[in-house]
Amino acid sequence: MYIPPKFALSESDTRAALARGGFAHLVTHAADGMLVTPLPLLYDPDRHSLIGHVARANPHWQAAGAASVAIFAGPQAYISPGFYATKQETGKVVPTWNYDVLVVHGDLVAHDDLEWLRDLVTLLTDHHERDRAEPWQVTDAPETYIRGQLRGIVGIELPIGTVEGKAKMSQNQPERNLDGVIAGLRESADPADHAVAARVTELGTTNAKGRGYPSPRS
Repeated sequence: MYIPPKFALSESDTRAALARGGFAHLVTHAADGMLVTPLPLLYDPDRHSLIGHVARANPHWQAAGAASVAIFAGPQAYISPGFYATKQETGKVVPTWNYDVLVVHGDLVAHDDLEWLRDLVTLLTDHHERDRAEPWQVTDAPETYIRGQLRGIVGIELPIGTVEGKAKMSQNQPERNLDGVIAGLRESADPADHAVAARVTELGTTNAKGRGYPSPRS
């Protein structure tokens, strides 16, 4: 991924983004072309891997061993030239797009063991239910039903080789333009624009160092 130094996430921010995991697009270079599957992936620090599952009918798991990339997209928004104070000063402005993205590289592994799959779906469920007042648990469903569901999926794992984090959030703009971007996005009715305004505020003009950190571990 092309990452100008101003937009590279710091190593600590890259680690934090990896730990959050979330919804990703898994892309694998298979023998007969590119396979793409959108799915939730969870970071397992003990294995230093991303883990998830696909439907057994999905051919993606059959590409085990192939080079793969998991892409996590964060907040993103269109940035109008009208946000910039320098529009009035010089007119030398153009539209752009602000966005966060995390790219994880590794070789795909498939898991077809029922106990591995049970542990996986338990981890995924516990992770996503943890903040609910009455979290659902895998054991809430009948055992025969769960066994049937597990037979319909295949586990996937992406042992992590490298991680690249990029936050293009107007860090290359002067402070007066940053203020304009934040104000313009906050005026929007779109919650996604508000999320980007918060990221621009957070990052400011910080010039993060580094890119393509090899295998960060917590």
